[in-house]
Formats: sequence, C-alpha cells, structure tokens
Amino acid sequence: MKLKVDNIAFRYDEEPLFKGLSFDVEAGEFVSILGPSGCGKSTVLNLLAGILTPEGGSMLVDGAPIKGMSSHFAYMPQNDLLFPWKTILQNVCLHGRLHGTEKAAQARARELFGLFGLAGYEDAWPSDLSGGMRQRAAFLRTALCDADILLLDEPFGALDVISRGDMQDWLVSMKQHLGRTCLLVTHDIDEAIFLSDRILVLGGRPADIRSEYRVVEAHRTRDWLYSQGELRHRLHDSIRGLEARPC
Repeated sequence: MKLKVDNIAFRYDEEPLFKGLSFDVEAGEFVSILGPSGCGKSTVLNLLAGILTPEGGSMLVDGAPIKGMSSHFAYMPQNDLLFPWKTILQNVCLHGRLHGTEKAAQARARELFGLFGLAGYEDAWPSDLSGGMRQRAAFLRTALCDADILLLDEPFGALDVISRGDMQDWLVSMKQHLGRTCLLVTHDIDEAIFLSDRILVLGGRPADIRSEYRVVEAHRTRDWLYSQGELRHRLHDSIRGLEARPC
C-alpha cells in the first residue's frame, strides 16, 4: 500500500520539530530516512505508529486518512524486546495471542522459521539465541502482524559490525519474499544504500526532507555496495551541516 505524509506539523519542547513535513512511499517500496542525530527520524515512525499525535497535516494509506494506532503498520523498534520467560515461538506469535488467533499464528510461524534462519529454535528461550538470531525473531514477529507497511527503527543498530552485515545481507535476500512497503530509519549510510529503493535525507530546524536519492540497482551485493563511493559521498555531504535538535 502507498503511504503519503502531507504537511505534518509537530512540536517538541514547545519548539516546532516538523512544520510542513511531506513525503511519499510507493506500494512495495523500501525507503530509508537518513539524517543527523536528533533531527526527528524516530519521531516520524512514532507519528505513523500512533504513539505520537501530529498537530497538523495528514497521513494517508492508499488515500485514506489514518489517525492513532492503525493495523496498516507494524513497528519494529531498535531493541528486540523478546520476553525472556517465553519461547521464541510464543514471542513471535504475540500479535496472534493478543487478537485471539494464536493457533493460526503459530502454524504460519512454523512455516516461516526456516526462512528466517530460526529452524529448530521454536522452543528455545531468547537467552539461547545470538544477537542476530534475536533480531530475526523480532523481525518474524513484526512480519506476522500482516500489516501493509513495516516501520523499522534502527533494527540492527545494537548489533556488532559482523552481525549487522549478516542481517543486512539476510534482509536483502528477504525483500522479495516480504512483499511489503518498508520505511527504515537508520544512521548508517551504507545500510541505507544497500537496502533501499530510495533514500530521504531529513534535517534542519524545523526538519523536512532536504534531499532524495534513488538507488536503481536490483541485484545488491557487497562488491556492488563497495563501488558506491560517489553516492556515499553525496549522502555524507547532504547530511553534514544539517542542524539537529534532541527529540
């Protein structure tokens, strides 16, 4: 489904963080938001998820306005937030349990455990899993929500460099299978290039979309990523010098 953010206004500590923020995400598109710390990247996701309420403007999914929490979105935060007293299967089926469809969710989850690199860990505890495996479990929990649009807030930010790279490779391989519209917040320029169809640079006071870059390569490999020096420099130059504020 297509997402449209139109002329959003929002204040933080009585100062305008956004004043006319607008952007689109096409159906099935993977878009990343880059920008300096404190510019409001995570706030964008919190507004979409209904955790925060905009003071003006509109947010639309396929032309229909949304307000508050919406089933159109599934939100994956920076930490995996797995319950240590529940098995991995129980953790990933939390949405189904809350909505009275736990048996169906478990059946679907068992079908997907192999695809998410978790085969054989259905009855394991979170403490039994590596950091990367925990993030894949959190991603499976998000995917099982059956939302149209995935909101990903630095989902691999807490991982070490090697594990983060492995998770990025895994997500590239998963994009076609997921078939979802995705909006990713990240500080990592290489991550944005590697994963995205389009990159939005957010910044300023108040913050808005200052620049936009399209990434056209369909077959993503590490060798391809390492060859993207010009795009990396353009993104770095776009971000450098943008004013930011705590949010």
